[in-house]
Formats: sequence, structure tokens, C-alpha cells
Amino acid sequence: MSNENPGRLDDFAAQLDDARPLPFLVELWQFMRDNKKWWLGPIVIVLLLLSGLIALSGTVAAPFVYTLF
Repeated sequence: MSNENPGRLDDFAAQLDDARPLPFLVELWQFMRDNKKWWLGPIVIVLLLLSGLIALSGTVAAPFVYTLF
């Protein structure tokens, strides 16, 4: 099998180096918008909030996080 377009791999690597902010969340938003999966929005928001609380529980802000519960 011959490689007909050797520059394609370089193009792919260059696209990986593009600095987009939070590419997963951008793709998730586009998926939800295009496929009308709006019910995923609240689930994603709750998961992000919970992960933020978990991340804060290991810092100096831990006593303030525990007072929320």
C-alpha cells in the first residue's frame, strides 16, 4: 500500500498543535447543538461543578467547600 499523500500526516500533526481552549468542551457543545441533545447540558454542568468541588477539596479552600454540604 503506497502512501499517496505524504503531507497528510504532517497536516494532521499541525492540527494537533493548534491551541484551542478546551477542545473537548467545544466539540461537545457542537455535538449538542447539531444533534439537539440539549438534555446533556445540565448533566455536563453538574459534572463540571462536582469536579470543581473535588479539586477544591484538596486546597486551602477545603474548609469553605465542606460548609456547603
